[in-house]
Amino acid sequence: MKTVTVAALQRSWSDNTEENVQRAEDWIRIASARGAQLILLPELFESPYFCKEQRSVHFDRAHPVKQHPTLLRMQQLARELAVVLPVSFFEQAGPVFFNSLAMIDADGELLGLYRKSHIPDGPGYQEKFYFSPGDTGFCVWMTRYGCVGVGICWDQWFPEAARCMVLKGAEILLYPTAIGSEPLAPEWDSQAHWIRVMQGHAAANMVPVIAANRVGVETGEEYTLSFYGSSFIAGSMGELLQTAPRDEEAILLQSFDLETLRIQRQSWGVFRDRRPDLYEPILSLEGWVKQHS
Repeated sequence: MKTVTVAALQRSWSDNTEENVQRAEDWIRIASARGAQLILLPELFESPYFCKEQRSVHFDRAHPVKQHPTLLRMQQLARELAVVLPVSFFEQAGPVFFNSLAMIDADGELLGLYRKSHIPDGPGYQEKFYFSPGDTGFCVWMTRYGCVGVGICWDQWFPEAARCMVLKGAEILLYPTAIGSEPLAPEWDSQAHWIRVMQGHAAANMVPVIAANRVGVETGEEYTLSFYGSSFIAGSMGELLQTAPRDEEAILLQSFDLETLRIQRQSWGVFRDRRPDLYEPILSLEGWVKQHS
């Protein structure tokens, strides 16, 4: 038996970075006290979701990885509590900026960095103004409690990303998120679709999926977003095991026997029967396949 207990933290966040980091630490401690070993926070939890509009002042929120104050603090916390912490943050790397995640192991070691691959651009979600497309590829890390893969928000809509991570050995998929209302289409609610897409990743790859979203209303100069929470933990068959409310803060916990899930994946033959020789269309944007004479 190889058991891990995961937690998803759903919270609202203020415009005070120190206050937000303290809130995050407080809730990590609560989740750890409840038995969590792998604890997921929402995307860009240090601040409000500043990508609601294009304002150059927000670039001041970014820091390099080395000597990043929040990462250093989370490394110390992970070491103290013996928990794995995937930490979403706004990264400055020389003249460019990334929406990044640092994977911190249970001994406080920073195992590596993932930079968000798919960058959205639309009313209220204007991330292309701030972030360059990630250059790390899809990453997995062997942590103390299992092999973990992470995508960031918009990455979660792409089945290719989930499949790549599981092919590289991920036993659990994590998605820190900031998603909610559509400012120009208030009648459109993506919540159910958002959940179903990731349930599909869990079912197709036969691994648990954990999503941690922010919650509450955030008002910017141009747009107001209502983040719909609904964080969840899905099992290896895509079933919803834990779900959070749309409008309340919450801590979700679930335990998994990773050895049992590994045997289950092997017995189904999902990866044995793959045909990568037939998947050439996904290697181009338009699905073009070279015709063979």
